[in-house]
Amino acid sequence: MPPKTHIYVDGFNLFYGSLKRTPYKWLDLNRLCELLLPDHDIQTIKYFTARVKSRPRKPSQGINQQFYLRALQTLSNVEIIFGHFLTNQVKMPLANPAPGGPRLAEVLKTEEKGSDVNIASHLVNDAHNGRFEVAVLITNDSDLLTPMKIVRRELHLPVGIINPYNRFAHVLAREATFKKKIRAGVLALSQFPDTLHDAHGTFHKPASW
Repeated sequence: MPPKTHIYVDGFNLFYGSLKRTPYKWLDLNRLCELLLPDHDIQTIKYFTARVKSRPRKPSQGINQQFYLRALQTLSNVEIIFGHFLTNQVKMPLANPAPGGPRLAEVLKTEEKGSDVNIASHLVNDAHNGRFEVAVLITNDSDLLTPMKIVRRELHLPVGIINPYNRFAHVLAREATFKKKIRAGVLALSQFPDTLHDAHGTFHKPASW
């Protein structure tokens, strides 16, 4: 029997590693996982993200994400877990300060918070509760090394890595039970239909995607 498998998706890592500047943003996560893991019984896909806001330079950004989250919610085995964005005013060194001029500038720094902790917590908690036989992380974030080690070395459960980037973080690659990359061909085969339906009606892939 194929192993009971849970998938943990670092949404922003996936976006910036595999989807940004491509025509493949309308991504069906279940289909992607089926193609990459054909010998697994994929029971749950947990998608970790934060809500983005539209900005003057990117007025459709927040709306596009809302439609994508709505598309994911048409998949019965996908659960969305939210972190948040935190913006702080910080001083940063100038790359090329003028002679005699200021060496620092005050900037607004926005960071996504919560997803790493949420992924780690869900991974370890699900493992302790015996909810899967195999875990797979879609990420290349080395901050997840410790929870991987706990699940592999203390609970003796396999943890695979699907890497959205071209190069693997070495510490994750060494610890992973198995590893795969996401290539353009499988992304092209893993797209939602342009038009979808849910309990609220009909909606469409964003025009800019």
